[in-house]
Amino acid sequence: MTKVGVLALQGDVAEHLAALERAGAPAFPVKNVAGLAAVDALVVPGGESTTVMKLLERGGLVEPLLERVEGGMPLWGTCMGMIVAARKVADLDQPTLGLIDITVRRNAFGRQNESAEVDLRIPALGGPPFHAIFIRAPWIERCGPNVELLAERDGRGVMVREHNVLATSFHPELSGDRRVHRYFLDMIARHQGGRAA
Repeated sequence: MTKVGVLALQGDVAEHLAALERAGAPAFPVKNVAGLAAVDALVVPGGESTTVMKLLERGGLVEPLLERVEGGMPLWGTCMGMIVAARKVADLDQPTLGLIDITVRRNAFGRQNESAEVDLRIPALGGPPFHAIFIRAPWIERCGPNVELLAERDGRGVMVREHNVLATSFHPELSGDRRVHRYFLDMIARHQGGRAA
């Protein structure tokens, strides 16, 4: 049985755990190296990116996490998680994990009081537009050559994938629509199928 972890250092952990369970996957909070070793994939939820990077470093999680993802483990970053996964943060000398070749801009769509709900066209999900919730959301300013742009808002990338790493600047866990979670679960299933072959 596939086990999906949600990084539980800060942020909307409970919402992702519940959404993953509803999408059909056992989900577990990950707080340390042992927890990371016990899961097949990881979600990095929303929160505060500089704080989470410090907590990852303090907990000795950076190297094991990089090793797992570089070895093929699927990872999905939402909002802050997209910033943590990115190669670079625009106009800031901010440490990141550098797991997906994008440059992001923090709080690009505005502060908390400028949060918005937008219907996004996401062809990879099929069906009707996805009702996306943006809260102090980043946007993507640059995508590397191997990055697949899956969705845009106002001409800016807000959902991307590079191999086994998925990133969204919005919060699918706050929506009743589980299609992005199921998309990630499909990424995991394909990875496990390839590994077994």
